[in-house]
Formats: sequence, C-alpha cells, structure tokens
Amino acid sequence: MPALPPEFAAAADRTACRTAIRRGSKSFFAAGQLLPGDVREAAYGLYAFCRLSDDLVDEATDPEARHAAVARLDRRIGRAYAGQPADTPADRAFSEIVAGFAIPEALPRALIEGFAWDAAGRRYADLDALHAYAARVAGSVGAMMALIMGVRTPEALARACDLGAAMQLTNIARDVGEDARMGRLYLPLDWMQEAGLDPEAFLADPRPSPALAAIVARLLAEADRLYARAEAGIDALPPRCRPAIRAAGLIYAEIGRVIAACGHDSVSRRARVGGARKLALIARATRMKAVAADLAAPVLPQAAFLVEAVARNPRHPARLRPALRPWWDVGGRAVHVLDLIERLREREAFGRSAPS
Repeated sequence: MPALPPEFAAAADRTACRTAIRRGSKSFFAAGQLLPGDVREAAYGLYAFCRLSDDLVDEATDPEARHAAVARLDRRIGRAYAGQPADTPADRAFSEIVAGFAIPEALPRALIEGFAWDAAGRRYADLDALHAYAARVAGSVGAMMALIMGVRTPEALARACDLGAAMQLTNIARDVGEDARMGRLYLPLDWMQEAGLDPEAFLADPRPSPALAAIVARLLAEADRLYARAEAGIDALPPRCRPAIRAAGLIYAEIGRVIAACGHDSVSRRARVGGARKLALIARATRMKAVAADLAAPVLPQAAFLVEAVARNPRHPARLRPALRPWWDVGGRAVHVLDLIERLREREAFGRSAPS
C-alpha cells in the first residue's frame, strides 16, 4: 500500500494520540477539550508520548525489563530530537511538537529520569526528595505544556512546575494502597517514622490506619499549597488556555477532597471523581476570575533545573501550522476533513460503548 501523503499521515497521527488520551486519561481529555484547537492537538500529542513512556515502564515484568524499557525510551527521545522518530504516532507527533515549540531536550529527559527512579524502586527519605521525583515525572510535563501554550518566562514556568507537582502528590496520595500492593512506596520515609509506621511491614501487609491517614492528609495539604501557588501561573497563560488548565487543576484537587471525605483511606478504596462532578468543575473553570497569587514566588528548588533549561534555550518557537488555512489551501482543507471524519467515528464508537 502506498504511503499516505504527509498531510494525511500527520492528521492520522494526531487522531491516534487523541484517541489514546481519551481512553487512558479521561480527566485530561475532558479538560483538554477547552483548549484552542492547535494547542489541544499538541497537548494530546505530548501526553500521548508521556503516557506511552509511562506504560512501557509500568508493563515491564521485572527490574531488568524495566531498566531496558527506560533505555529504549532514552534512545527514542534522541531520535525524536534528531528528526528521526520511531515509527509510532506518538513518537512522530512528539518529534514535531518539540521542534515546533522549542522544547529543550532536558525536559523530556527529566521525565525519563523519573521513570528510571521508578524502575530502580527508589524510595524518598523526606518531602524534599519526593519533590525531586515529582519535578521529574510531573513538573517536566507542566513546563512542556506551558511552552506549548506560548509561555516561556521563568515565573510562569515555576508555577507550571508547581501545578505538575501538586497533581503528582495528589496521585501519590490516591494510590497509596495500589502502589503498596505492587511493592512501591512513595510516602516520605521520615513521615512514616514519625508516625510509627515501618515501611517494610506496611508493604508486606498494606492496611489503613489513623497514622497512615495522617500522612495522606499531610501530603494533600502540601498539594493544596502548590495548587494555590499555581493559580498565578494560570493567570499568566493566554486567556484562551486558562479554563482548560484551571479545570485540570480543579479536577485533581477534587480527588484530594474525595480522599479526605473517605477518612484519608487510600488503601481499601481508590478515590474517583464522577463524570457529573467533573462536568461541574469544568463549567466552574470557565467562569472563574483571576485570584490573588504571587507569580514571583521562588521556584521549588527541585524544579529549578527545568526552568533553567528553558532559559538556556531562548529560541522562539515556530508554529506547527496556521490555526486557519485559506480556502485555496487544498492540502490543509483535506487534513481538516480527515480530522472531522475521524472525530465523527470516535463519537459513534463512544456512543456504542456508552452505557444506556
């Protein structure tokens, strides 16, 4: 079969990334619908690559396989930056995105370093050490998202890292039991020691307890502090991008409130935000006004290297493609039609699979 023309191939890649995010990250997909089209497609492409990377490490069955998966991801990033991406929609989209938005290579490599820490089963002595992990696996993504939205100032990037870290701490608080049953532990070890909890005993038999609930509450309090700091960064984004990012933050913060309502028990249950509540939060995000917050608050020390990497790469990003194409641009209109057809197919498939 002959290869698709480049315009159609790119549209097919974007559709594949969009579908992967809709299936694998429903909260982000829902919030992303509020982004303007050009930013949304780039955001889905970025998240598709990040999710693919995470899944490749998570699905490895033993430490040796996990280390090998991390090494493969490291090589794939190198290929993407060389303009020779691996033959997958996510890799091709990622290569286009990092070039088009001048994303420094240090940012995705920080993400892969965080995955390497996961593969090694690293534990975190204190909150500072946990922040170093969160900066890599989530702050890096927050910074890349800010670049996609056209924001490159150190202050705004610092707040983007805050939001990424807040979401990661929320994830950790939600997944305490699930992680423990897989032999993983992300809670600060000094907090566990202060609470009288033995890490090895907890991993051997994960159970809820008042002491553990206090640690989860403490972690969520730190996440809330960072959500509040991130508000100034949201207000620094282009107005058309603010509702989507604010919605993502509201949905993740709501996970923390669900955990609290369940007595901070993240072992015997997994907190979820229902679809109706997500829609309400998204609607709220579209109406929210700017709030008083300090854009100039210092960057988290553990995330400073991400902000500095962007400062060392001041190249102005090139647009991936015009937001609107003239009517005579037949190739551009063909891509638009192909995207429209694929979106209709997705909606039909979703309608067939949705419960009645």
